[in-house]
Amino acid sequence: MFDVLIIGGGVSGCCIARELSKTQRRIGLLEAQPDICEGTSKANSGIAHAGFDAKPGTLMAKLNVRGNQLLDELALKLDIPLKRNGALVLCFEEEGLAKLQELYDRGVTNGVGELQLLSGEEARALEPALSEEVKGALYAKRSGIVCPFGLTIAMAENAAENGVEFYRGYRVSAVHLNESGTYSVSCENGESFETKILINAAGVYSDVIHNMLPEKEGHNHLEIVPRRGEYCLYDKQAGNLVERTIFQLPGVYGKGTLVTPTVHGNLLIGPTAEDVPGKEEVNTTKAGTDLLLSNGARSVKTLPGGKQMITSFAGLRAHHADHDFIIEESKGYPGFVDVAAIESPGLTSAPAIGEYVAAIVQDIKPAPMKPDFKDTRAGIVTTEGKTLAEKKAIVAENPAYANIICRCESISEGEILAAIHRPVGATTVDGVKRRTRAGMGRCQGGFCSPKVTAILARELGIPVEGVRKSGEASVILYGGLK
Repeated sequence: MFDVLIIGGGVSGCCIARELSKTQRRIGLLEAQPDICEGTSKANSGIAHAGFDAKPGTLMAKLNVRGNQLLDELALKLDIPLKRNGALVLCFEEEGLAKLQELYDRGVTNGVGELQLLSGEEARALEPALSEEVKGALYAKRSGIVCPFGLTIAMAENAAENGVEFYRGYRVSAVHLNESGTYSVSCENGESFETKILINAAGVYSDVIHNMLPEKEGHNHLEIVPRRGEYCLYDKQAGNLVERTIFQLPGVYGKGTLVTPTVHGNLLIGPTAEDVPGKEEVNTTKAGTDLLLSNGARSVKTLPGGKQMITSFAGLRAHHADHDFIIEESKGYPGFVDVAAIESPGLTSAPAIGEYVAAIVQDIKPAPMKPDFKDTRAGIVTTEGKTLAEKKAIVAENPAYANIICRCESISEGEILAAIHRPVGATTVDGVKRRTRAGMGRCQGGFCSPKVTAILARELGIPVEGVRKSGEASVILYGGLK
């Protein structure tokens, strides 16, 4: 019997798990995929939004600002890559200046500090690559960039170190309220769990989980619309084109096309915004890439050519018609808590979502705090940025660091071994990639994937044919073929 069971191993679920692990409860987390961070959390802009865009008075606005405030301390304690690079929101017509003022006023109302309105000339003085079309900009110094999987994995590892039990590859098939008031959760693999409190943080599938409980007064039908966003990622050679995150005035579908450096030194352009019927429609399109390049070129006059683009990808946002987060205990089913419609700025808000949900759980069934809660976590030791002497010391302690597996990103076998054997460790090639960046360089795993596959098979004690890229269907090597 669990005190709390969380469905969903994205950034929201992992932040909730970490916050709840501060209390004396038995906590479990179910993730449908073989690894955490396989959904929306792995495919987004990686922006620490300042909070000027969300409508004042909404839960989204409140948690965006609070989440932004929490990131600095979390980055230090949990060894998460975070950079306060600031952001510019551009307008290209004189009539857009009034909308910039509206965003500024909205930010002030939301409690966002360090906002400034700039002329086109002042914006170009900060970012010389900006287009001559820019008439004005809103400058948000509190905006930043963060590694989305770095944040999710750090939260999960720290939660696991504090006792949270993670079950990966457990896709929920049914939820039932028992006569005793507890919930039974059945999974497609035949396993079942019982819990006193059930938290639904299933991303684009949060409506599916919600609707597994029959509709009744206080528990209405929920519909989440998957909104696909495509991105283009450039080589690190293009990473210094801009220092700040460059937005355009937001439209009906979101914050528009952005151009931004990443915390790892690449350049990112995106996203598009298209509502799609399927919850797994993460395919990229030529039309999407063409649109991103066209829109991005309006912001930045020297956008790199296609030769420096190393990959494109897409993610799905969990959109709801009310365009606000849905975080509440069901009025029809006590102890069932929805954490739904977590779209942008969900990544920034996630630490605050963890706090918010923990308070709801404490109101439902109080529990004492854990006196030995560990609030720090050290990331994987790397040789990046180290002096030759420091690298030699690392290799002397662990010779596996002398064996470079990923040449593009200079990732060693030592880092890959650490990724596999840490709490909530990697079990797939993509899991290794998100934890170490092996396969994220210019060749996109063309050289290192076979070696990573072999290491996974060896360390997990499975045949190489059993190693997967990500999900169970993403077979890398087929065995027994004639």
